[in-house]
Amino acid sequence: MRINELFISRINWKRFAPAFIILLNTFVWYSLGYPMLSNTLDNLSVSGAEKLVLFAMYFIGVASSAILGASFLRRKRETSLLFWMLAGVLMTLLAITIPYNTALTNSLITFFLGASLGIGLPSCLAYFADVVSIEIRGSCAGITWCIVGVFTLILALLVSSLDFSLSFMALAIWRGLGVLFFFLGAKMAGKVQEAQNPVAYRSILRKRDVMLYLIPWITFSLVNFTETPMFETLFGSSYFLVNFVEFALIGCSALVGGILADVVGRKRVIITGFVMLGIGYAVLSFSSGILFSRYLYVLCDGIAGGMFFPLFLAALWGDLAQNSRKEKYYVVGGLPFLLASFLEVIIKPYVEFMGLASAFSLASFFLFIAVLPLIYAPETLPEKRIREIELKAYLEDAIKAKEKYT
Repeated sequence: MRINELFISRINWKRFAPAFIILLNTFVWYSLGYPMLSNTLDNLSVSGAEKLVLFAMYFIGVASSAILGASFLRRKRETSLLFWMLAGVLMTLLAITIPYNTALTNSLITFFLGASLGIGLPSCLAYFADVVSIEIRGSCAGITWCIVGVFTLILALLVSSLDFSLSFMALAIWRGLGVLFFFLGAKMAGKVQEAQNPVAYRSILRKRDVMLYLIPWITFSLVNFTETPMFETLFGSSYFLVNFVEFALIGCSALVGGILADVVGRKRVIITGFVMLGIGYAVLSFSSGILFSRYLYVLCDGIAGGMFFPLFLAALWGDLAQNSRKEKYYVVGGLPFLLASFLEVIIKPYVEFMGLASAFSLASFFLFIAVLPLIYAPETLPEKRIREIELKAYLEDAIKAKEKYT
């Protein structure tokens, strides 16, 4: 089967373009912005407790604004998203002043910097889900995340030689370019029809299919950020290079994972990702000192990340929302990953007291356990679409066999 016939030709590029632009701009902005903020806060001449408060204010800003934004940013969504991106430009520029401010001022800046991410992110993702049909949502998410990986690596290399002030300025310019291109793209695409059925957080969390996907996702998020400081210790000076290679792997596998999610279904792709990641941690748990084991883990983690991020961060919650408003579904699905990164800050000072082998063994155990809910989770890709793809493959094989023997 040709990928173009199955997915690429089915994408309405005019309508998809603004959603692609805003997701690309936002994920690159976050992927570079949070590490830059973290590095800036780590270099402040303040106590560990004060740094912890500053990080906490950032995550409180993300969570509280996301919950509020999903409820109140309902009308004139394109206009709201433009103002949200402009707020991101302003707060990115204000981050330049952090080394020169008082503790109170920095607390406010980190809070509003977190809010400048959280308040519009659910609407941004819901906009994507409303533009893209469920049959090609995985492919579109995979394409987007693949390009996110490319741009993140390019911009990371460009800003690596700059000081922190110029780095934040470059990031603000990137966010500003997103405002311009999204405005032009949304104007050409026209108004997007939004789902109108309201939904409450309580009713979302009571849904069995949501919980069967949410529990494994929370498990992955907790394991991922709990283990990150340990990998910094394990890889030492080569950790930056490992991150670079892993991000490249995520970008490449995201495209494959997204397409596969539209062929065999989201559930199988996600289960495969958990099994691969569990194997990677299992190998590290008994042979972390062997170079091959580390390379194998990086390969497994990169491929698994490429399977998870397009689905869990962009596609899956829109699938589960069906005809309901999607913003709150993306809050429920997105916050575990965003907030779990706070664990990295908490755990980092205590890494030297932890045993790497036992930590990797626990991670492997929990990842394999996380597969159990997925076994009972329903497939979100319509069964009709899966059968259609299987029928096309069968017909193509039949035609080839006929041509071969005639």
